[in-house]
Amino acid sequence: MPRFISSILFILASVSIISASNLTDQAEKAYQNESYQEAVDLYRQAIEKEGTSATLYYNLGNAEYRLGHTARAILAYERALRLDPTDSDTRTNLEFVNDRIVDKKGETGSFIYNTFVSFTNIFSSNGWAWIAILFFCLTLAGIVAYTLSEIVWLRKIGFFGGIASLLFTIFAIILAFKARSFSLDDKDAIITAETSILSTVPRPPVNHDEEAMLLHEGTKVRVLRSMKIDVDSVAQTWNEVEVDNKHRAWINSDDIEKIWPEK
Repeated sequence: MPRFISSILFILASVSIISASNLTDQAEKAYQNESYQEAVDLYRQAIEKEGTSATLYYNLGNAEYRLGHTARAILAYERALRLDPTDSDTRTNLEFVNDRIVDKKGETGSFIYNTFVSFTNIFSSNGWAWIAILFFCLTLAGIVAYTLSEIVWLRKIGFFGGIASLLFTIFAIILAFKARSFSLDDKDAIITAETSILSTVPRPPVNHDEEAMLLHEGTKVRVLRSMKIDVDSVAQTWNEVEVDNKHRAWINSDDIEKIWPEK
């Protein structure tokens, strides 16, 4: 009986993989035929069946942009970069679309922090992990050279090279964990509403004094905290967001969508 159940599960899994692959092929054909809405629908179905994929999100972003869905395209590209921060095509397309949104974002974070993030995103967490393994192997080679070799200069290379490799191993491990942490960060969000009036208080502004700013679709914000309120007996969630280093305000959660995890 257990073998029978395992066979059934294997068959179901195989069918699911084949189905997802077919959906991807259909989506690519729809995109090539300029049936962009059909391509978007098929890419989304493929993501649901196949799971998150940098390639699928990249292709989805291209289709969304062709439809003029700026915010959805940015969301897809951002999600693709969370899965593969090394993809230059995705980064180029994201920068291209960001240059065409209405709101020009100010500075966020410090220069040192942004530099560290950029350096960390040179490789994915798996990439940094493999680099750590490589340097660890070099560390072991240095230990072997130092302990077993009778040649003085080779022992020196093994000693100092082993120490340097160990330090690089530790550094790469730290970057691997940081890259993983960045990819799973669930605070960043994109404004999906065409326009959104942000408030100085966690509720809809009732006068001009409570209107903090007007932002448009595609703008990236960082969610700091959330608060649930009742507005005319209707439950709403308002998020305090950081727009840049100088601006914070409250926005209705219906006007934004978090980059990760996807809803």
